[in-house]
Amino acid sequence: MKRGVSRYFRKFATPLVALSVAAVLACTGLGGRSAAAPSDARTTEANITRLTTGVLEHSQFAHHPFDSALAATLLDRYLDSLDGSRSLFLQSDADEFAAYRATLAQATRRAGDTQAAQAIFARYLERMEQRASYVADTLRTTTFDFNGQDVYSFDREHAQRPRDIAAAHALWLQQLRAEYLEEKLADQHPERIVTTLTHRYAQQLRTMKAFAPDEVLAVYLDALAHVYDPHSDYLGHEQMESLSIALSLSLFGIGATLENADGYCKIQNVVAGGPAARSGLLKVGDRIVAVAQAGKEPVDVANLPLSRTVELIRGPKGSTVTLKILPAGAADGSLPRTASIVRDQVKLEDQEAKARIVDVPTGKGTTLRLGVIDLPSFYADIGGPEAAGHRSATADVARLLAKLKAEDVEGVVLDVRQNGGGSLDEAISLTGLFIRQGPVVQTKDQAGAIEVGTDKDPAVLYDGPLVVLTSRFSASATEILAGALQDYGRALVVGDPSTFGKGTVQNILPLARIMDKMGLAHSYDPGALKVTISKFYRPSGASTQLRGVASDIVLPSTSDVSDVSESALKDPLPWDVVPSASYEHLNRVAPYVAEMREKSRRRVAAEKDFAYLEGDIARIQRTVATKSVSLNEPERRREQMQDKARHAEREQEDRALGANRPTTYEITLENASSPGLPPPVVATNVEDRASSAVHSPTTGDLDEVAKGQSWAGGVVLHEAERILADYVILLSPLDARAELGAK
Repeated sequence: MKRGVSRYFRKFATPLVALSVAAVLACTGLGGRSAAAPSDARTTEANITRLTTGVLEHSQFAHHPFDSALAATLLDRYLDSLDGSRSLFLQSDADEFAAYRATLAQATRRAGDTQAAQAIFARYLERMEQRASYVADTLRTTTFDFNGQDVYSFDREHAQRPRDIAAAHALWLQQLRAEYLEEKLADQHPERIVTTLTHRYAQQLRTMKAFAPDEVLAVYLDALAHVYDPHSDYLGHEQMESLSIALSLSLFGIGATLENADGYCKIQNVVAGGPAARSGLLKVGDRIVAVAQAGKEPVDVANLPLSRTVELIRGPKGSTVTLKILPAGAADGSLPRTASIVRDQVKLEDQEAKARIVDVPTGKGTTLRLGVIDLPSFYADIGGPEAAGHRSATADVARLLAKLKAEDVEGVVLDVRQNGGGSLDEAISLTGLFIRQGPVVQTKDQAGAIEVGTDKDPAVLYDGPLVVLTSRFSASATEILAGALQDYGRALVVGDPSTFGKGTVQNILPLARIMDKMGLAHSYDPGALKVTISKFYRPSGASTQLRGVASDIVLPSTSDVSDVSESALKDPLPWDVVPSASYEHLNRVAPYVAEMREKSRRRVAAEKDFAYLEGDIARIQRTVATKSVSLNEPERRREQMQDKARHAEREQEDRALGANRPTTYEITLENASSPGLPPPVVATNVEDRASSAVHSPTTGDLDEVAKGQSWAGGVVLHEAERILADYVILLSPLDARAELGAK
């Protein structure tokens, strides 16, 4: 296995485990055979298809046979993977393809027959060619007017397909008008717009026509894997080369994990410390619509397979890639913003935990000294704690906690809003820094057997007031930590209504080894299958799957109105429970939650920052609810000016309030061992712009959007600090409360 593949196992949010070839053969009921004979491409495709189906049937958590019902779902998923906007295939095409439903399950399982996939793809190319021709003719002969009151309805996930070619033309025209207006709002010259859009559609057609049969197979089998659950994937040999497009690891890229969502290349994860994270220009849920190399025209990537988009994003270290981005929650017809990112390789030190000390005013001229630890992932070096120079999230957080304690902090916020997960062992051991020994997570496999992950170290490194700050982006291993600390009653969970809700474990199976063992011929690398094999449960027995971890105190958030959650994915595994493990109920939080919640509610209702944030949320909700965007140019330009004016007003207020911000000291692993504190830094909302990428569905001004992105994150963090201050005061003796100015 390549070094980049092994590193992926610990870096990203999806917990992965190794499953032996023998175990796969045992669970599929397929034994070893003689060595594989030479194979042609068609035989290889059939063998890969049969094996993929068999492994999913017998190894995936649900153990569901590939029957006619799943085959029908596969057909729908494959059509949507090619045509997510339901604008290319006609209803007559779908009716024609429905004939495959009766025989697809048997043909796939027994013969590995993929004729349906190839036939549907051929029709897809035919419709793409018709659309490219229509677009070119329309742009050449039509003058667009944008003074009417019509809108472009961008959400077509459940829309009817065009009934005939005339209906398709009407739909393509409206899509074209929306794209034309995007370019016009960016002040492009009409001739340039015509050239750009004509080239865009022609380039899409050329790219898809160049698809090899094995690439078509990869799209088809990935749709098959997603029939079982959203985290099971087929990784063709190109995807396996980079292991599910982990752009930041063995190859230079932008430091993000991507996924294909309804025809868009969507940001699934932004790697802490990577180029994208450092730039602050990409957020989870953003959609990449075009990619440009330095000095070259952008290439439209809507409806392109993920592997092709990844090829465009990769490049030499130090080179620049320019992306056109639709922010999470923005309308399809919105004006994209442009993000230029310098390619680089993510280093562990870029992702390490960091901290700060904040002296929060409480009244009567007094302050509370609080600590904030930012934990971007549960990282760990390969080789384990015994390896020389071993680095891990637990060890680093322990160092930071020791420094915070030495500087007499009275409470700690553990900020995991951008933590998508990582090493399960690290999640267990890091939880153990705050509790005495006990169960942290329960894992149930396909057979129903439950294994308990336990912190066995009786030492407690930090026993004071603790707030865990979460968001919709907190996932997987992060939900294990938050759920365990909440079950124990050890920490107050604050943030979005709930975390992401990913409570499943995946296993990656390189198919070549299995095929060789079984004697199945293959003429090229068959790639790998990522299969969901088990589920996570909290010490209390509740699954983190689908529901995530609910906050004790909910704060307004733009991320909560986006579609970033397990429940927004298709066919997620259900929530359920297992018997509770035996653990210590500390009850440190419940007696004080109601009072802290009410204090926070009053602050949120009274403060202008939260009024701004509520306005942003309302605008996003309107866009999401209407699922359309205006094609009236004067109206759209007014919205742009209003967005810029709002951001300018906020900046001005932030600068005016800067002198009243709490005194803050940045603590890094480098200075954690030094005596005393470093010079203080000025804390502002402007400085903290890192959380919300969805301020405006229409703005195209990158600077204004970037400023708004982390403004909401700073507002939420400041309120979490004040909630912690309330918590510290409530835990204090009555005379100390009076001294701190508490009511």
